[in-house]
Amino acid sequence: MKFKKRNTNISKKWIITITIWSFLISGLLTFISSILLEKLGILESFIILAVIILLGIVCDAIGVAVTAAVETQMHSMAASKVRGSNEAIFLIRNASAVSNFFNDVIGDICSIISGAASAIIVIKIIENFTTFDKSWFDIFIGAIVAAIMVSGKAIGKDFAIKNANFIVYKFGYVISFFTKEKI
Repeated sequence: MKFKKRNTNISKKWIITITIWSFLISGLLTFISSILLEKLGILESFIILAVIILLGIVCDAIGVAVTAAVETQMHSMAASKVRGSNEAIFLIRNASAVSNFFNDVIGDICSIISGAASAIIVIKIIENFTTFDKSWFDIFIGAIVAAIMVSGKAIGKDFAIKNANFIVYKFGYVISFFTKEKI
């Protein structure tokens, strides 16, 4: 039995481009989150951490939705000139690159930055409350952040698979406000 391979259009140029973007985005997000976390209080730092985790979960869900969405429904919407449907078709046709960007670049970078952010928060707490045992508290916070990130991504992926066309259409709709021409 032979299986048909899907053409993903991933090239060496894309790999180099995504590597550069990964470096730039991770550097920028790490820089911004580090500055914010150092200047803000403990409560505000936890809010920044929650935003980083939420961004990772949402981007992971978008990446999964794009790979699970079916293009035919978007064509009927495009025929009716529904805003965002052409952008959704573009996303689905470029699912490999879009998924790579959202799952692997943004989603994974947020996972890494959330770990660094939790370490900064632990240091802040220990500096303010000297009664904490650093080693156990560091392990506890790291474990909680990892558990929230993993379970959140699992819930997001399940939701994305079940609602793939809706998510891709809504994302295409948002993108349509930033594109000058029809894609």
